[in-house]
Amino acid sequence: MIELRPFDSLGGENHGWLDAKHHFSFAGYHDPKRTQWGNLRVWNDDTIEAGTGFPPHPHRDMEIITYVREGAITHEDSLGNKGRTEAGDVQVMSAGTGIRHSEYNREDVATRIFQIWILPTRQGDAPAWGAKPFPKGDRSGKFVTLASGYENDNDALPIRTDARVVGATLKAGEVAEYPLGRDRKAYLVPASGAVQIDDQRINARDGAAISDVEVLRVVALEDSEIVLVDAA
Repeated sequence: MIELRPFDSLGGENHGWLDAKHHFSFAGYHDPKRTQWGNLRVWNDDTIEAGTGFPPHPHRDMEIITYVREGAITHEDSLGNKGRTEAGDVQVMSAGTGIRHSEYNREDVATRIFQIWILPTRQGDAPAWGAKPFPKGDRSGKFVTLASGYENDNDALPIRTDARVVGATLKAGEVAEYPLGRDRKAYLVPASGAVQIDDQRINARDGAAISDVEVLRVVALEDSEIVLVDAA
């Protein structure tokens, strides 16, 4: 089953400094049919103008993954972590028992991110943060795990939940397969380009909620950059 969520159907608001689109109910946007997908709770498509950002604010009991599509985001938190994550790279914050952080676009151009929140499998752990580069060339023609709650995904950023975040870059005409399993749910968004699953076209920044699929087969209709969450 594939439920297409076209970009134009997403909720959100343009605040001037932030143009936010929400694949799931978030902030002032509520759609009872789009509250979560498995343990995937939030997928925000944010454009943050140069020299602006989110001032310090708290989180707890959430796995927050930031995928930078263009530009870069600068993170600081109450643990003393500081880092700049640029396009194609990923940062993960396990909010745990509580953390305060800020995220600013210190660049001269707009920064575009996907911010993904996944409900944790366990609670009571101390907060943590990490970031890692994932060169697009290493994902060429195949899915690569970017963040994972499974110990055998050694090259991925760790998250404390029963889920994976994976990415792929495909040339037009290329095919990538992902072994999902019929008891799992997937949510796929092309950061750029367009892909096809079965007979369904999914354009850039559209969402596709996928279930009851053993092996997910993605065909690139254009040169495409894809992010997918494999959720419980």
